[in-house]
Amino acid sequence: MAHILIADDEPDVRAFVRRGLMLDGHTIEAVEDGGAALQAIRLSNPPFDLVLSDIKMPIMDGIQLALAIAQDWPDLPILLMTGFADQRERAHGLDDLIIDVLQKPFTLDVLRGTVARALAGSAGQ
Repeated sequence: MAHILIADDEPDVRAFVRRGLMLDGHTIEAVEDGGAALQAIRLSNPPFDLVLSDIKMPIMDGIQLALAIAQDWPDLPILLMTGFADQRERAHGLDDLIIDVLQKPFTLDVLRGTVARALAGSAGQ
């Protein structure tokens, strides 16, 4: 199973995503912002197989995080999530860097399916 990093400033969302992905046997680390996510990526052993990040967060948002990951870890797959339509538009220009954007709220089935496709290398649009 995969080693997945979740970055979201909402504790309830982090908990929901963490529990949902653990159902599939994944190892999960969850942090509250992009800065903490970068630190976790730097220190991770084994490395992460996927990053699932909210777009709108304090300190460093998901867009900044995706750009930093692409620069230093270009092969690390990234899924973004957001509850704001304008934030989804901001991610539109990152098509080469991210796999997909999950629109909040999402169901457990949508989350698990999107993550499975991302790990398989073909998230559906």
